[in-house]
Amino acid sequence: MRVLASTPNPGLLTLPWGTPLERWSEHVVPVPRGLSRHVVRVIHLDGVFYAVKETQEDIAKREYRLLRDLGRRNLPAVVPVAVVSERPADLGAALVTRHLAFALPYRAVFANGLPAGGVPLLVDALVVLLVRLHLAGFYWGDVSLSNVLFRRSAGEFAAYLVDAETGEIHPELSPRMREYDVEVGCENVFAELLDLQEAEPSLADEVDPFAVIERIRDRYGSLWHELTAEEQFSTDEVWRIEQRVERLGDLGFDVAELAMDTDPTGGTVSIRPRVVEAGHHARELAELTGLEVEDNQARRLLTDLASYAAHHGITDRAAAGRRWRYEIYDPIAEMVPPELRGRLEPAEVFHQLLEHRWLLSERAGREIDIFETARDYLDTVLARLPEEKLTAPE
Repeated sequence: MRVLASTPNPGLLTLPWGTPLERWSEHVVPVPRGLSRHVVRVIHLDGVFYAVKETQEDIAKREYRLLRDLGRRNLPAVVPVAVVSERPADLGAALVTRHLAFALPYRAVFANGLPAGGVPLLVDALVVLLVRLHLAGFYWGDVSLSNVLFRRSAGEFAAYLVDAETGEIHPELSPRMREYDVEVGCENVFAELLDLQEAEPSLADEVDPFAVIERIRDRYGSLWHELTAEEQFSTDEVWRIEQRVERLGDLGFDVAELAMDTDPTGGTVSIRPRVVEAGHHARELAELTGLEVEDNQARRLLTDLASYAAHHGITDRAAAGRRWRYEIYDPIAEMVPPELRGRLEPAEVFHQLLEHRWLLSERAGREIDIFETARDYLDTVLARLPEEKLTAPE
């Protein structure tokens, strides 16, 4: 047996690699899984959760390297851990990846309850993921809901790639390659939604597959245009450069490189973003507080931080960030009892808490203290939510 690993864990060698994955029982954690061409199991080993996929050796090694490349580019994808090959009894190779905490396949998202307008939110998360991959030169080849895990992000979702088997990395994608990826995604999502409606007939009135695939095309086209299109204006409108950068910031992207040209007369300026990086709000929050959260969660938390700073008259943002975390965020996170900490991750709890505070304040006709709100939220909301974080088997 041979193990190729990026983060060696000696415990991997103790797993029953001489047994087909579908017959494993020890270490296996029963979790909802998406559709897959391969046998996939989630295991718990030495306090860590891993996903194991059985496949062919060349495919496993290729996907392992692709996922490592995506990680180096800071793209949202699962982290590869190892490839196990040359298994006893001529069994196929296995790709091992680290399980993503608080992440769910789309079927589990539906089962756990979508917020109002939840299907468009899933679609938007998938589109943002696809655009980010295309900007980095990654051709997916099999865009689908089944090849993604979703994490809650301040009432929306963030999507992570979990299957890169058909992917390719290029210096740049041609429009034809991008269009083909989008079309494959539309076909796959359409079929997945029909399967979902067949399994859950009650969804037939809530989910329109035709409207969903139209949204995929529209949202992809508009986001790609905003992030990459060339814009022309006269030299007395240079303020539009800053306006373009601000618009991208509102979308959660920073401009790392901007190409600017003038025409021969010097009267017209053309600008085009050449390198854009996602995570604008997440980076800002991390700098101020040290918290690492999804970008939409960061946007929500930054708003509360700004309100806190204004209320206390703190003009130094770094000082405000430290105090807000020490006096507000961390104490609230510690209020969540251990038995409820697997329902939502702390940043999502804080977002929902802020929503709950607004509702309580509206009902009471006065501003409700955030810690009073937290006590009510824990009892009336969080305690009723399903578990979304994996727990070790007893």
